[in-house]
Order: sequence, then structure tokens, then C-alpha cells
Amino acid sequence: MSNHTAVEHFEISLQTPSGEISTAVGVPTSFVPITAILPLMRSLGEEAQVLEQRRLLQAGERVSCEKGCAACCRMLVPISVPEAFALTNTIDRLDQNERNRLLSKLDLAQQQLARAGILKQLSSLADSSEPLSDEAIEPLNRAYYALRMPCPFLDNETCSIYADRPAACRELAVTSPATECQDMTTQTVQPVPVAVRLSTALSLLWADLTGTAPRLIPLPLAVDWARRHKEEQTNQWAGTELFEKAMDKIWRYLSQEKARRSNAG
Repeated sequence: MSNHTAVEHFEISLQTPSGEISTAVGVPTSFVPITAILPLMRSLGEEAQVLEQRRLLQAGERVSCEKGCAACCRMLVPISVPEAFALTNTIDRLDQNERNRLLSKLDLAQQQLARAGILKQLSSLADSSEPLSDEAIEPLNRAYYALRMPCPFLDNETCSIYADRPAACRELAVTSPATECQDMTTQTVQPVPVAVRLSTALSLLWADLTGTAPRLIPLPLAVDWARRHKEEQTNQWAGTELFEKAMDKIWRYLSQEKARRSNAG
């Protein structure tokens, strides 16, 4: 958030279940769009995951994911409204041929989802005014994964938007053998614990700022959703307000996650 000339400096200290994150950030004092908070949120999320992986390494486990291993890129990826806006901005910055190619792949993905009979359910999920529980969404997750449909942004088993990929994608990692990821529904797959799910935190942030229900949007529908709500993307908030509210969501999530792990023993 520090690309603007006038900034206010903050020291961040976050206690995660696997260690402390400490960093200094410059926050613009001007008004900025919601997407301005994403680089900081992604950085904090990645630092939290580094701590998780370091803890596992000390326990004798290591992440088995490697470049070109894209089994998890067949799963339903939920993204927050801020991420949907940022993804649309990324696509709009591409040259016309590449932009059209990706938009065509998104359209083909929606056609496949329609043939499978789950596009309407996914659209309802994106537009729901009531947040759904993980249990309520699980049948839809399984129906989506049963298609084994590659992510529209996957090229030759490699992410074509890697630097701008959603938080849920960044958080997917396993310590079990990569071969077991051919069926992500098996109990033998051992995911790396996630200290803070940024898509959830960002969803709560957007809901807080706009007075709407928290929502998560299925990735293949995200660009269409963002274009239908482009007026909302023009909203701006004071950088410090955006920062403070975002940190509040992260702190709350971390507190809940630490309590959950403590109760789980």
C-alpha cells in the first residue's frame, strides 16, 4: 500500500499458531480502492504459510508440491470480492489476444459447468445475500471436483496468473506424496494447516465496508461478477481505515484459529 507519496507508517506484529510475523508498512493517507489492500494481505498470508511450513519441517515433514503439479487446480476455488476486482483488473491489463484467450477459456468453463448442471448453483452462491456454511457448500465442492475440470487459468499444468493468483490457491499445499493428490477427496492427503484464510478475511472486510453479507465467488464466475458490479469497484476508503479494518479481520481470524487448534489438542 506504500506506492502513494503521503503515507503513515505502522509496525505490524501478528501472533500466528506457528510463530510471530513482524513487519513495517507504509499506508497511504489518501483514499484508495479496496484492491489497494491486496498486496499487504497476500504478503502477510504468505509469511504465515512460511511459518507453518517451517514448523512442519522441524517436525520432519516437508511440502511435496512442485511446479507443474496442478492436481489441486481442479478444485472449486472461492475468491472474495476484492480479489474478483483485482483479477478483472489483471485481465484488463493484458494485450487483447491474451485477454480474449482467457475470457474464452472462462466462457468454456461456464459452459461445462452448465452441462454438468451446477452453474446455476454456483451463480446463486456468488449472489447469495446469506453466507453459507462449509457443510452446505460441501456437496457443491464435490460435484465441481468430480468434473476434474482444469482451472481456466491453467496452461500446460502451470498457472498463467501465478503472481496474481487468488489467496485460496496460495494456501493449498500438502505434505503427503504428490501422487496421492490425484484424488484430493481421500483422507490420505495431508494439507498444510492454514493460519488465516485470506479469502474469508477479505470477504468479511468487504462486508464490513459495504454493509453487505460476506460472499465468496467461484473463480470461473469471478470476472463476470466483477463486471456486473463494476460501479462498486469505484468506491474508495481512507487508506488507514482500510488497513485498520483489514488487520482487525486478520487478528480475529488468527485468534479463532489458535483457539480451534488448542481445542483440537
